[in-house]
Amino acid sequence: MCASCPTRILFQSCASIRGAIRAWRATFTRSPQTGEFLRRVEGLLIYLIPHYIREGKSYLTIAFGCTGGRHRSVMLAEAVSKTLHKKGYGSKVVHRDLAK
Repeated sequence: MCASCPTRILFQSCASIRGAIRAWRATFTRSPQTGEFLRRVEGLLIYLIPHYIREGKSYLTIAFGCTGGRHRSVMLAEAVSKTLHKKGYGSKVVHRDLAK
């Protein structure tokens, strides 16, 4: 995972949890490290998926992880899924630890 991506803990001093999450999300998505990580992962997947399809593979599992599994990995998985859909590939996102 992208260990250098901003973490939500940076915004614990915000007045409200919702405000902290909004501030973190905005910073996370604008972070150069996050953008570079997403560009590289998405580029690799867009390159590899046609090869998997040609080999007859019916599915590909992609997993992201972070310390708690409820913030960075969730946002990255959703962003990659959105990109894959834009490129014409179906995807199913499952957030294993979101409810913990």
